[in-house]
Amino acid sequence: MTSTDGNAATPGAVVTCDLVVVGAGPTGLFATYYAGFRGLRVALVDSLPELGGQVTAMYSEKLILDVAGFPAVRGRDLVSALVEQAAGAEAVHLLGRTASTLVHGEDEVVVRLDDGTQVRAGAVLVTAGIGRFAPRPLAAGEGWLGRGLEFFVPTSEPYAGRDVVVVGGGDSALDWVLHLEPVARSVTLVHRRTAFRAHERTVAQVRASSARVLTDAEVVALRPVEGEAGRPLAEVDVARGEARAGTREVLTLPCQAVVAALGFVADLGPLQGWGLGVERRHVVVDAAMRTSLPRVFAAGDVAEHPGKVRLIATGFGEAATAVDNAAVVIDPAASTFPGHSSALG
Repeated sequence: MTSTDGNAATPGAVVTCDLVVVGAGPTGLFATYYAGFRGLRVALVDSLPELGGQVTAMYSEKLILDVAGFPAVRGRDLVSALVEQAAGAEAVHLLGRTASTLVHGEDEVVVRLDDGTQVRAGAVLVTAGIGRFAPRPLAAGEGWLGRGLEFFVPTSEPYAGRDVVVVGGGDSALDWVLHLEPVARSVTLVHRRTAFRAHERTVAQVRASSARVLTDAEVVALRPVEGEAGRPLAEVDVARGEARAGTREVLTLPCQAVVAALGFVADLGPLQGWGLGVERRHVVVDAAMRTSLPRVFAAGDVAEHPGKVRLIATGFGEAATAVDNAAVVIDPAASTFPGHSSALG
């Protein structure tokens, strides 16, 4: 294995390492660092083309408030720091490739990727987060993606000085309202229910902001400038109330950008065919982060165990536990706990 950070093996190549980490989100990046700290050779696999997983893909501008040591840290900044920390492991990065099949040998596992690459390792650590994900569509937005409709907000710059409508009632929707309010000309939140799924504190912040909040409402039409097809988005129709009760009204709002934060559909993809113990789309693990398969561990959001709390902070601890226990499987002479990094001088 070439030990150059960020090295990408040629499709169809055979990569040999001690630990293959499947999933390059925050948990996978920290696992890569920690495995390097333990002297393990690492290959890092992710179906996305960039490091950072779901945080990079969907929440790069979002402020994360529950990572120890950071009162608040922007998603992209957290990923950048994790990438820098993991660089010391000199891992092979196999990005834009999906871990398709798993084959057990006598003293190794072989993970085959969808481009023909084979990764031969002493153990596997699955840190795949929610697995593959696709945003839930906005019914009225067909044909508008990239023409005024987006599902995520990688950066706020394109929304400066524009009228923005955010659709949804979860944490992401309300976070984006708060993020865009200082830069947009106006922000309107549209939610089909009266109650929100978001954290109460976030809901209170949105209600105290200048954003307009429309509940019991839905976006029913997007229209271009002067009603001509192919022209930029100019306005949306928002319906409120019950049609059958005769209380339904339609509001026409100026709008040059719609952010549909309606959640996403996720699945484990090919991992479901590995024979892992799965419960509600999560991989079941024990206290050592071992799965039902020998030499296969899991950590982070993808892992399930009694009392599980799905936070990035939890994933960091689980990653260290998984790596320490995998190290003994890879080399039975190794110690489960290698000592504190501060003791290395």
